[in-house]
Amino acid sequence: MSTGPQTTPRSGSGPVYETGFESADAHGGRHHFESTARFVAWVRAAAPYIHAFRSKTFVVGFGGEVAAGKLAQSLAYDCNLLAALGIRLVLVHGARPQIDAEMMRRGLEPRFYNGLRVTDPAAMECVKMAMAVTRFEVEALLSQGLPNTPMAGGYIRVTGGNFITARPVGVLDGVDHQYTGAVRKIIAEEINADLDQQNVVLVTPLGMSPAGEIFNMCMEEVAEAVAVAVKAEKLIYLCDAPGMLDADGGLISSVTADEAERYMKGDRGLPEDLDLYLPCAVRAVRNGVGRCHLLDRDKDGALLLEFFTPAGVGTVVSRDPLFQLREATADDVGLLAALISPLEVDGTLVRRGRELLESESDRFSVVEYDGMLVGCAALYRFSGDNSAELACLAVMPAHRRVGLGEQLLCRIEQRARREGIERLFVLTTRTAHWFRERGFKETDPETLPAQKRELYNLQRRSKVFVKSL
Repeated sequence: MSTGPQTTPRSGSGPVYETGFESADAHGGRHHFESTARFVAWVRAAAPYIHAFRSKTFVVGFGGEVAAGKLAQSLAYDCNLLAALGIRLVLVHGARPQIDAEMMRRGLEPRFYNGLRVTDPAAMECVKMAMAVTRFEVEALLSQGLPNTPMAGGYIRVTGGNFITARPVGVLDGVDHQYTGAVRKIIAEEINADLDQQNVVLVTPLGMSPAGEIFNMCMEEVAEAVAVAVKAEKLIYLCDAPGMLDADGGLISSVTADEAERYMKGDRGLPEDLDLYLPCAVRAVRNGVGRCHLLDRDKDGALLLEFFTPAGVGTVVSRDPLFQLREATADDVGLLAALISPLEVDGTLVRRGRELLESESDRFSVVEYDGMLVGCAALYRFSGDNSAELACLAVMPAHRRVGLGEQLLCRIEQRARREGIERLFVLTTRTAHWFRERGFKETDPETLPAQKRELYNLQRRSKVFVKSL
């Protein structure tokens, strides 16, 4: 892969971005092949997400640090790509550091109470100035179209308007917040009308009251309110942390709203942005937003990595668990075939044709992750015997460290017990240790039920394990 886009002139075409795949062949065929194969595999893996997200609404909230940061241009490129893929985009920007800088320039001291800015008339003038400048800068970033950039040939129509009716926050604990406001109403019909015209809607967190007053509002709360009002598929916050972290500092890839709420009540000492954004995320998913994603604002390409790779790079907050175990249906056959195919190719699993999968789909239990099939296992009962085989246990590589194999095993064992099965067999060539750790004991192939023993493949020399239920 190249470190940056370069243009290669080609007759009769627009700009071509050199990725290194075309030129690598002259320097080393094997490197060229491997790089090309990885690229093709990535594009194909991203295709289901592209189909799933087309015509869906994403609301992206980011602070003034992002708008003025070194990755602001990259964010604009990625937003351009999302829009080109048919995603309806609403961007909500903040301007806290810009407001503070403007106040300092005028010799004013920023005032906050419990993290909320106190906006007196002098501060309000600074807010209007900083918000306007930040908005123009974001619009400029989104309006580029130079031939040697990812936005070449693309044009984003950026729109805005008086979509927000505001009310004053008022007096809190004796502190009058004056022109600090909260959302009273989002005019969702107008935002959706702009999105229907394939515009990107850019929202500045200023709201007007019916009396004509202007109020300064928190970006994160405006983004939450907009996402709920337009029934967004996703609300994304770019924050000063990789996402939620566990006690060992590892990334928590997904949580439910209830789990996130318990997390907030702990004594972890959250980073400033998470402290602000996580409550908004919890409220949003409880009020109809499909998912809320917390992404690292300093990670280049975070939006693309989160939405077009299986594992993602941040924390996703959902109302219900993202992993769902259920029994397979005939509609899952194509997905089952795609899931187990790599393991059939490398010899881990016995090859099964599509017709066989169609006839045996009712034997499978599957696990979904955010609507995608990521794991499966099957139960094959032997006639005239209280034994059964656990077969075709497979989990996508990106999800193998979160216990899905264990959950599928438990699911199959529960099904077996309900059917009166007393012994569960498994044949494996590569995962013997995994089954030993879960109560299976190695046995001789001769102990297999007669029906299975006749089908035993001597060439594979699979090890046989059994577990009493």
